[in-house]
Amino acid sequence: MKTISRFFLVALLIAGISGISLATDDPINPKHPDRYVVQKGDTLWDISARFLRKPWLWPEIWYVNPQIKNPHLIYPGDELELVYIDGKPRLRIARQGPLRLSPRVRANPLADAIPAIPIDAIAPFLTRPLVAEKDELEQKPYIVAFADEHLAGGAGQRVYVRSIPSSEHKKFDIVRSGQAYKDGDTGEILGYEALLVGIGSLRHSGDPATVFVDASNQEVLTGDRVIPTEMDAMATDFHPHAPAQKVEGNIIAMFDGITQIGQYDIVVLDRGHANGLDAGTVLQVKNAGETIPDNIGGGKVTLPDESAGLLMVFRSFDRVSFGIIMHATRAMHVGDRVVNP
Repeated sequence: MKTISRFFLVALLIAGISGISLATDDPINPKHPDRYVVQKGDTLWDISARFLRKPWLWPEIWYVNPQIKNPHLIYPGDELELVYIDGKPRLRIARQGPLRLSPRVRANPLADAIPAIPIDAIAPFLTRPLVAEKDELEQKPYIVAFADEHLAGGAGQRVYVRSIPSSEHKKFDIVRSGQAYKDGDTGEILGYEALLVGIGSLRHSGDPATVFVDASNQEVLTGDRVIPTEMDAMATDFHPHAPAQKVEGNIIAMFDGITQIGQYDIVVLDRGHANGLDAGTVLQVKNAGETIPDNIGGGKVTLPDESAGLLMVFRSFDRVSFGIIMHATRAMHVGDRVVNP
């Protein structure tokens, strides 16, 4: 697993991406500890929140000690301390932990380092197609029949697909069009959820082609689309930052049948690349103000939006993004607003 680099974070935030000046905005959490020993299972966001009011500002106060090997990486057992250098707050490694000092050779030492966010929570959303344009799936090869006269299929069965003309790709995702993702303000359809039904391997190209279903999440049906599996490595090197421009959007969907959104839940936003959002963008979530009757003056009044927490975008498409709730002060719901932090 790749890990986040303080060097790149510092470069990004010093360049002004965060849009916040330490000179005018004290970043330090008044309840911060003087020292903290990094624990297994920590994330950079969690640790930052112990010391900072705004966890994504971590790189602005990080002190790089050139005497420490890999000073940009933090490992379990490292002891961190908050000090003041030339009157400015700095967070540094006061003592190295056993993972850093151990003479044993590790095949992948970066895997021991602390990640920026809980990767396990977002892993299923990193490598699969999640959003399809309106007519995109309709142009893909589709399952037309099943071997042995089955009416539906699953893992361990062969399916016939129209059409896969070449053997260029060996692995395929079997997907089905799901709910429409709509702009929370205008109702415009921005795309469609691409539901992952199963994973298959090409046995014979042609029209029809033969695909073996290696695994399935649910029943495979005729009409399900077959698209080449994206073989790119899972991106986990996130650089948290505030948006470079003004953002006003909405939470338009969530997963797993939940009705209230909390920490580490995954949400869908009606803003994407076209609105300046990319992986690592931090946004504030606001509960949409309720519209209530005015029993004294008459008519109705809409109450102000209330801050509910923070999220970080981890995957962005043209007009839709996926984010993970990193901090929650109250329950969130579909329809809540997302704005600059």
